[in-house]
Amino acid sequence: MLGGMNFTAWQQLTPPQAAREIHKRVRTQLSPVQQRAVISFLASEEEIAGRFQRSRPGSPLAGVPFFAKDLFDVAGVSTFAGSTFLPEVRATREADGAFVHALRETGAVLAGKTHLHEFAYGVTGENPHYGDCERPRFPDRTTGGSSSGSAAVVAAGIVPLALGSDTGCSVRIPAAFCGLFGFRLTPRDPWISDAVPLSRSFDTAGWFTANGPDMRAAIGALVGLRSSEREPRGCYLELPGLDPDVASACREAAARFAPSSDRAVRDDLMHGFAPALDTYHTIVAQEAWEVHKGWAERFRDRYSSVVWQRLNRVHSLTPMQIAAADLGLATIRMLWTKFFLTFDFLVLPASPCAALTKAECTLENRGRILSLNAPASVGGLPVLTVPVPLPSGLTTGLQIIVNHPQSPVVDWALARCR
Repeated sequence: MLGGMNFTAWQQLTPPQAAREIHKRVRTQLSPVQQRAVISFLASEEEIAGRFQRSRPGSPLAGVPFFAKDLFDVAGVSTFAGSTFLPEVRATREADGAFVHALRETGAVLAGKTHLHEFAYGVTGENPHYGDCERPRFPDRTTGGSSSGSAAVVAAGIVPLALGSDTGCSVRIPAAFCGLFGFRLTPRDPWISDAVPLSRSFDTAGWFTANGPDMRAAIGALVGLRSSEREPRGCYLELPGLDPDVASACREAAARFAPSSDRAVRDDLMHGFAPALDTYHTIVAQEAWEVHKGWAERFRDRYSSVVWQRLNRVHSLTPMQIAAADLGLATIRMLWTKFFLTFDFLVLPASPCAALTKAECTLENRGRILSLNAPASVGGLPVLTVPVPLPSGLTTGLQIIVNHPQSPVVDWALARCR
């Protein structure tokens, strides 16, 4: 039975079969090293079978198994958020968090929780505490992050659905690197409000599926789909810094959705997006420190050196940088408001390159990745990510950026991915 199984195929299994299949896939699709890197908690077969048994027939996602990124709370299970110490400063919750509760209300069945880049503060999926998440079938490549484990369990075919979060690109990059569909919502949504935060201004809830029909079913069940009688209007903007094969593949794939932007729109967007990366970094640095300052010094030795350096960036920020970020946030959001007066969506590349090797997980590549994704993050906008194959067999992706999670563009775009 191994191989990719969609929502419908999982729904045909009996509860004991489904629970057994999940455990079998964990053992056979992930090496022992990757099991530790990817999965933070796996419920027992008996417990999972019971959850399948209790899944309400007729619910929209009844019998669909999922994993949750380990910054969303599960009743009775400690949340580590990719760290080694978080339960020592944050109590284990007695009830499911809002996002996990919402999934269970649709009939979906929780199988376990997945690891992430420590405290969600990174884009590569590296974690010195538990191990780096590798892209399934390309073990020398990263999944991307920070929703690394969630992308891995879907890309490996262990489950067809996994929950992630996206602050700077944490659904979009793993989706692009792993050949998945991804969807992110908007900041301050109830489903992200009780998760372990990185930056409350930019944190969003999201999820992964392996194919378009499953993504459509998940969005329909969780958010709702709307259609429009008219053809939506959008354009494609090719931002600089793409590898040549990625630029060519994204250009070709984007043509399914929209023409390239004309010069006036391109110039307006390129100029307006220029401060997005600095704006993002400055605001995230301030808000991440607010989250951690109560315990940071006490647990200094238990942070990875990279995450500790990022948290401490706040102390080097100048008043001028903070003022520039505030202005950048307002300016970019105003630019998006203007754009959506004329257009229904914008298509951007999701990654400048294919999944990175360990040696390629550099600050330079982190900046390249975030530069593509910061405009939508700073804009606080929903994004559908669709995979784009590359000649090498690896993948990149496209961001389809809309102004509302129920935009008719989402259903329209997914129909073009079949």
